[in-house]
Amino acid sequence: MMEMETVVVVGAGLAGAECAWQLAERGIPVTLCEMKPKKMTPAHHSDYFAELVCSNSLRSDQLENAVGLLKEELRRLGSLIITCADCNRVPAGGALAVDRDAFARAVTERVKAHPLITVVEGEVTEIPAGPVVIASGPLTSDALSEQIAALFPGCGYLNFFDAAAPLVSFDSVDMEQAWFASRYDKGTPDYINCPMTRETYEAFWEALSTAQEAEVHGFEDKQVFEGCMPVEVMARRGVDTLLYGPLKPKGLRDPRTGAQPHAVVQLRRDNAQGTIYNLVGFQTHLRFPEQQRVFSMIPALRNAQFLRYGVMHRNTYLDSPRLLNRYYQLKKEPRICFAGQITGVEGYVESTASGLLAAVELANRMKGLPPVDFPQKTGIGALARYVSDESVGAFQPMNINFGIIPPLDHRVKGKRNKNAEISARALQCMEALLPRIDPGKGENRT
Repeated sequence: MMEMETVVVVGAGLAGAECAWQLAERGIPVTLCEMKPKKMTPAHHSDYFAELVCSNSLRSDQLENAVGLLKEELRRLGSLIITCADCNRVPAGGALAVDRDAFARAVTERVKAHPLITVVEGEVTEIPAGPVVIASGPLTSDALSEQIAALFPGCGYLNFFDAAAPLVSFDSVDMEQAWFASRYDKGTPDYINCPMTRETYEAFWEALSTAQEAEVHGFEDKQVFEGCMPVEVMARRGVDTLLYGPLKPKGLRDPRTGAQPHAVVQLRRDNAQGTIYNLVGFQTHLRFPEQQRVFSMIPALRNAQFLRYGVMHRNTYLDSPRLLNRYYQLKKEPRICFAGQITGVEGYVESTASGLLAAVELANRMKGLPPVDFPQKTGIGALARYVSDESVGAFQPMNINFGIIPPLDHRVKGKRNKNAEISARALQCMEALLPRIDPGKGENRT
């Protein structure tokens, strides 16, 4: 067998770990460069690869939801990230949530054990020679960021601010003021629901919307990404805004009264033991003492022990429609590929999908095989087409959604039924592609 050139993958987040694994599984030797633990970012807390920062949830697992489709496609493609997530899941109703540390540890152990992956610790300050996949994430170091920006003067980066939610200990939640349930009783009762009366909510809203934020250079509301908006920014948009967002009471009834509360804060399990919970939708950049003061106004959290406060950090991404093709390859210098949030895909599953697609297409090119060209009817293909769509004007990060997948050629009654048919069509396309995606399947599996 012809000896393959080594690919350098920069960054061992979800996209980088997935990309390195998929390349290695196809017989391509990989050098995986990760700056942790020698250099950490404000958002990271452990030495593990694929660390989940904002949330421990990979969102819906239902095929009527676009991210559920994307996860199922990744399962069928042998995704390392989704395999490890499925093996370390914690109850979360219809969502795929994981024990954060166990998941990241599993990914790290499998990647480090692969015979074709060499892990190099330390910061990458220059773009390596030869084939390279840059999956350095939304917190790309300043030195590497400057090197990337120099590739395309005048086109440049874009950036926004991203925020993570706080964690509390389960034994500090007042369960006399809360109850377990999932919205509309869908799935198992995995969420702790913390109700608020109108009076309590309005006092909480007033405190939240006027609380003091930590300093972030250049932060303005217009720079906040809508999909991960700090809860205090959302509150400032109006007294009722939170009631249609993270504090939405719809589909929940307090078993003590039989009535729907005015507002409900949900907590979701963050580890397998059920000892840690995160405040769903409470990404925040309030000062730590302010988080303690304001969030303790929620009746069930009056005596909450905060195990980790919310933090905000800069997210950096490319103007990808001008710079990348649908293989996540740099148009002007094809040896360089990008993957993950730096490309403008938003979300854990989406980052994983970009890393897998970049690896599959790069492996085929290195083996002299034609590109797979994931069709737009699949979730993984639609995401890559959006990121590389030159007709997109003001580009901003995008989660997977059915709006970027071509519609059906016939009418279907009901949104859920329509989405289910779109997913079924996508999975049929994916099954037809499998022989082309990995012609040597089985030769290099570990």
